[in-house]
Amino acid sequence: MKETDKHNERIAKMIFASVYPHYVTKVESKGRTKEELHKVIEWLTGFNEEKLQQLMDEKVTFETFFDCAELNPNAELIKGVICGYRIEELENPLTKKARYLDKLVDELAKGKAMEKILRK
Repeated sequence: MKETDKHNERIAKMIFASVYPHYVTKVESKGRTKEELHKVIEWLTGFNEEKLQQLMDEKVTFETFFDCAELNPNAELIKGVICGYRIEELENPLTKKARYLDKLVDELAKGKAMEKILRK
């Protein structure tokens, strides 16, 4: 699919705390844990559990969430299709970061080994 300005704006304005419970539900329904989810989020963003909770309490948007993040230098190794978009073809940096996170959550839910998810 082709990304649009409307799509990119929608992602930027989404509240991270409103999406987070869906990540938890997705991974837990597939037998993974919230702790594993937090490990994946920390790997990508640098946010420990305390900082993650603070950002959720502040109800930050994805734009603010990723502005505060120190993206893992290996994040560019995250490739493939998620939500109908090929990650490596996305041009908007924020949309790409959000899809990185979606892809990691998806890989966790699908039972992929943690060391492969974390691109070790």
